[in-house]
Amino acid sequence: MGCRDVHAATVLSFLCGIASVAGLFAGTLLPNWRKLRLITFNRNEKNLTVYTGLWVKCARYDGSSDCLMYDTTWYSSVDQLDLRVLQFALPLSILIAMGALLLCLIGMCNTAFRSSVPNIKLAKCLVNSAGCHLVAGLLFFLAGTVSLSPSIWVIFYNIHLNKKFEPVFTFDYAVYVTMASAGGLYMTSLLLFIWYCACKSLPSPFWQPLYSHPPGMHTYSQPYSARSRLSAIEIDIPVVSHTT
Repeated sequence: MGCRDVHAATVLSFLCGIASVAGLFAGTLLPNWRKLRLITFNRNEKNLTVYTGLWVKCARYDGSSDCLMYDTTWYSSVDQLDLRVLQFALPLSILIAMGALLLCLIGMCNTAFRSSVPNIKLAKCLVNSAGCHLVAGLLFFLAGTVSLSPSIWVIFYNIHLNKKFEPVFTFDYAVYVTMASAGGLYMTSLLLFIWYCACKSLPSPFWQPLYSHPPGMHTYSQPYSARSRLSAIEIDIPVVSHTT
């Protein structure tokens, strides 16, 4: 496997990253983070369920799909600490993941549309595709951590609310959507790390251009033996040719 080729692992990781970001968008906008179920013992009245999201709040009677009360200003008056943290964490995670997707796209486009013959004049402007994917993997891992940690906290915060008040609070499916999306970000990061480790048989600087030798300098390297691949140092000997 060569780092200058587009492989199924990089394409799959890019698609997985897009799906994960879409899941984070859905989890951020869904009004189904916490349910407050109010049960009445009056036969003439219906039970009421309050759905709490990060930005809106909706109250519905059982068996009804319409909101009896729809609070669009809930985002500015959130009084639950875990939801307030999620208001900052999820958009931040989305921004980090989108930056990682951009790096993946740059790396793949640079690999797919590069010229087979290097241009020495543009050597310093070349992008190291492998370095793009490596940094993107780190960003995907960071985005997954930023979104997963507060999502797990919602589960434990529900236990705290039930102990403090009454056992009427439950977390809703937006928690599962966000946790699954964070898992997708971790999977994307893992695919990029595996691809990078497989394609880089020997270490090299992450952001060094692929063709960085000035004119008149050529690199001669012998094929690596099985023993030389065990070494941690790759030695290329530059030889300067003088023209008369």
